Amino acid sequence: MTALRSALFALALVVITPPYALLALCSWVLPRLVRYRIISGWSHCAVWLARWICGIRWQVEGLEHLPRRPAVILAKHQSAWETLAFQIIFPPQVYLLKRELLWIPFFGWGLAMMSPIAIDRARGRAALRQLAARGAERLAQGFWIVVFPEGTRTAPGRRRKYQLGGAWLAARTQAPVVPVAHNAGLRWPRNGFLKRPGVITVRIGPTIDSTGRTPEAINALAETWIEEQQHALCPSS
Repeated sequence: MTALRSALFALALVVITPPYALLALCSWVLPRLVRYRIISGWSHCAVWLARWICGIRWQVEGLEHLPRRPAVILAKHQSAWETLAFQIIFPPQVYLLKRELLWIPFFGWGLAMMSPIAIDRARGRAALRQLAARGAERLAQGFWIVVFPEGTRTAPGRRRKYQLGGAWLAARTQAPVVPVAHNAGLRWPRNGFLKRPGVITVRIGPTIDSTGRTPEAINALAETWIEEQQHALCPSS
């Protein structure tokens, strides 16, 4: 039954993605926030389909911690689910990502229309300058910025080195930092076709004030909180 549901879900995405990609391309003349709200409808559809076809539900803890102004979200990255569901849970947002993702047909085209901060990691300091400029611009436009500090999807129970990009941006712009932990990988595995029914928990931590803190200090605070929560959310991994 899980395999059948996963196949139906994949088929549904194949059906809805091309039209939404065309809609995304047609929305390029609209203001960024309006464009975001239109294109993010695809993510709402995908999460809704995952719930009703695959039985993947979710709960959110800690919404009271969200600051009133745009912030930098430092989150665990386990699957594609959180990249979709965060668009429902959090205010309008953009992602820090590698520019190669924008080259993917349909998906990448729609992603490009959502004002991401796409950088070439190989450019070193030039990439940091681009991150600072684009990040400050997006925050001023009212967007939150989502950063996965481990840089790639990590299976439940695993961890990678937390990179400084997101914390560096927060320190540079003095934006608040919101740490986020979750266990999406238990239901929607990394690169896994099978989607398992159950409840995903997204846990939002207390806001980290970046004022007067170094990127290293911000990163350490976020990593400590996130990884402590991961042990509780994925105890058997």
